[in-house]
Amino acid sequence: MSKGLTSRNEDYSQWYNELVTKADLAEHSAVRGCMVIKPYGYSIWEKMQAALDKMFKDTGHSNAYFPLFIPKSFFSKEASHVEGFATECAVVTHYRLKNDGNGNIIVDEDAKLEEELIVRPTSETIIWNTYRGWIQSYRDLPILVNQWANVVRWEMRTRLFLRTAEFLWQEGHTAHATKEEAIEETERMLDVYATFAEEFMAVPVIRGKKTETERFAGALDTYCIEALMQDGKALQAGTSHFLGQNFAKAFDVKFTSKEGKLDYVWATSWGVSTRLMGALVMAHSDDAGLVLPPKLAPIQVVIVPIYKGDEERAKISEVADGIVAGLKARNISVKYDDRDTQRPGFKFAEYELKGVPVRIAMGGRDLENGTVEIARRDTKEKQTISREGLEEHISALLDEIQQNIYNKALALRNEKTTEVNSYDEFKQVLDTKGGFISAHWDGTPETEKKIKEETKATIRCIPLNNKQEEGACILTGKPSSQRVLFARAY
Repeated sequence: MSKGLTSRNEDYSQWYNELVTKADLAEHSAVRGCMVIKPYGYSIWEKMQAALDKMFKDTGHSNAYFPLFIPKSFFSKEASHVEGFATECAVVTHYRLKNDGNGNIIVDEDAKLEEELIVRPTSETIIWNTYRGWIQSYRDLPILVNQWANVVRWEMRTRLFLRTAEFLWQEGHTAHATKEEAIEETERMLDVYATFAEEFMAVPVIRGKKTETERFAGALDTYCIEALMQDGKALQAGTSHFLGQNFAKAFDVKFTSKEGKLDYVWATSWGVSTRLMGALVMAHSDDAGLVLPPKLAPIQVVIVPIYKGDEERAKISEVADGIVAGLKARNISVKYDDRDTQRPGFKFAEYELKGVPVRIAMGGRDLENGTVEIARRDTKEKQTISREGLEEHISALLDEIQQNIYNKALALRNEKTTEVNSYDEFKQVLDTKGGFISAHWDGTPETEKKIKEETKATIRCIPLNNKQEEGACILTGKPSSQRVLFARAY
């Protein structure tokens, strides 16, 4: 096992924490609850960002930036929104420090802000206050804006990437003339997220709606994508909210319609965060380290020379340089690691830990035979192949690895999705097998709350296009018209 990682079966949580730090993705910072994203981890996030940003722009959105600080009074304008975030807010009360005369730096009590500022936990309030100045007529609509930013939610129990006090994300905020347009936008962005998760992250997701209890604070409807991790716990991988006219009414954002009628604007917001990094690690990786889908791997191919003496090294390097150029011409990111400070075995373990999809090894015999040894990270299979047509082979192999990683995750989800018809069966599956449990629920928040209190399982979503079938709620026995998905979750 590479670098002594705890095994997933032994302690999944410990395995995750060790892997994130040992693979150089992130580490805890001097600020409690905050993380440092290291260059290797950040380069994966940059790949995620680039793919999503293109998808946003392809669906007509533009990027903008809004302030980090939000006046406290803005939060009191939308009641359910403030209630949802009140316990997580970081508040700025003063704007100056001073020396107390004894060499200590203290807050200057005379520099109190007239109105406290909230460090943004999300930006609906500041953005809708801004939109009031941008929107007068139907001609000003729609507004399709996205922001890449950091947000702060004061979490007491933190885990790298999954739950930190400060994290990176994108938040889309759109304004529309009609309810139908806004709902269409909410659904479109959910599809963008699902496509990204499946095609880039190789993570299969369930598209669904949240129950009223699990909805975003201030939304009329929250759509979500739910993913299943290897330990059988669910992870919410993205949300898209239909906000109705709630924020437009709170901030008095009206427009004159084509018919000359004054009406409130319809709104959406949607976001994904660095939590996706946690999903990427937990969905695919193994006891030897990361398993990265090629589309998001910072290094897709690494070439390690195995040589005796400088002369052989120079000959291998000459051939390797040609391979590097050929792969780069195909937009494949490749690294030639000819460090003489580490042995090949150390390098193999290092790149296995870091999840590099394809490793090429080349030694003296390969030089003579015109071959290379190729090792896949996903299956750990090795094969010796001719250098002739190597670039085409690698290109096809990366596609195959991407698909294989997705197929493996999909097979796991299928295996860990269970239909149950009684509460005893529900609890038994939850404790022995985990995963998604498809069960009937009577539709009341009281039943949802009781199941959560007794089992720690929540309703992850009501799947879209859900099959309508008559049944009885697993807890109360009351009638139900469809099954919902329960799971314990991150």
